[in-house]
Order: sequence, then structure tokens, then C-alpha cells
Amino acid sequence: MGKLEGKVAVITGGSSGMALASAKRFVEEGAYVFITGRRQEALDEAVKLIGRNVTGVRGDAANLDDLDRLFDTVKREKGEIDVLYASAGMGEGVPLGEITEQHFDATFNLNARGTLFTVQKALPLFNDGGSILMTGSVASIKGFPGYSVYAASKATLHAFARGWLNELKGRNIRVNVLHPGPTATPMQDQVLTEEAKQMFESLIPRGKMGRSEEIAAVALFLASDDSSFVNGVELSVDGGFSAI
Repeated sequence: MGKLEGKVAVITGGSSGMALASAKRFVEEGAYVFITGRRQEALDEAVKLIGRNVTGVRGDAANLDDLDRLFDTVKREKGEIDVLYASAGMGEGVPLGEITEQHFDATFNLNARGTLFTVQKALPLFNDGGSILMTGSVASIKGFPGYSVYAASKATLHAFARGWLNELKGRNIRVNVLHPGPTATPMQDQVLTEEAKQMFESLIPRGKMGRSEEIAAVALFLASDDSSFVNGVELSVDGGFSAI
């Protein structure tokens, strides 16, 4: 029996990278998974890759109408949620002095506001004893030049987690934040130069980027009963990157 046998999971931003790897792993462990993505073509490819027990719902986690459509679909098809992995996010390097209102608003609208309303809109369908996890970033506990807005938006998630777990303790719903370190994903290819990738790899003790499957293994831990006594943590999955 898989670790998520019979569970229903929702993963935002699940059409690529770490979230896609997590969706695939959750299905392998017995879950039925709903994934979202903004591009229909990428979403269709992700559904095909996962292969079974998956529904793709096109949408932007920063758009509240799209979130309503997502959870209407979940309610219609399954009627309940056991695991919510709020993973949709963005990160763009803009140094202090060049930060615009548009950059700030776009970053916080998706990473902070979108995550908040993803969780809030999921709650009416949530089973007691479920698990909420959010994708943070080690950027929120390190100081990377040019990424202060991104880091601040991700640091917000731990504040959310601490408040929400207290509000949800009567339902035994756990809330945790997974902080990935530098991980080889399609999004990383879009935002980092080769020189930047080499710099980050030099700061990881093993000298290699993380793999999406390594992040997925920890997401599975936080989603499953294996982490039944883990609540309100910021779990860095970064090969020691943030420790040295």
C-alpha cells in the first residue's frame, strides 16, 4: 500500500519542475492528484507523463476566478481534499534601486496572495487530519543580491504557516513550508545564467544541483502520515546550501 493510498491531493504549478515530480510521486504512492498550470500545452504534457489518476486544470494561482474553477472541479470530481501542495510561484532577480511596482506586485500576487487564497479556498473541501505544504525558498533565509522581493514573498509563507496551524489545530490539519535549494528545473533555466548556475553549485557541499525527484521525496514525507508530528516547520531541502 502506498503512503498516500486513497488520498486526494491538489498541487498548484504542477505542470513542470519540482511540483510535477511531486505529482508523479504522489500518484505512484496511491493518490489521485489535481494539478494546475498556466499553459494548456504544458499541462497536457504533464498529465500524459503522470499517466493515471490525475486531472489537469488550467489556471493561474494569482487569479481568484481560476482558483474557484480549480476547486469547483475538485468538488465535482472527488468532493474532498487530503493534501494541498501550494507550489505555484515565480522569482526574478531585480536589484534594489531598480525594483518597480509591477515587479513587486507580480511577485507578491502569486507567491503570497495566491498562496493565501489557494489555501483559503481549499478549506471547505479539506478533510480533518490533512496536510498543507507550501513551496518556500532558501532565498528567504539567505541574502541573495537582487532577490529581496522574491525572498520577502517567500518569507511570508512561514508567517502564514504559524498562524494557520494554530487556527486549524482543532481539525488536526498540519501546515509546513518546504524550502528547496538550487534545483535543476525548467524555471531555473529561464532565470539563471550558466555562470550563476556554476556559482550556486559551488556553494552546495556535494557540488551538484538538486533534482526535482529529491524535492518530491520530501514533499511526499510532508504530505503523508510519516510527518504526523511535523507542524509549522521550514524544512530546507538544499544539500546543506543554507547551513554553510
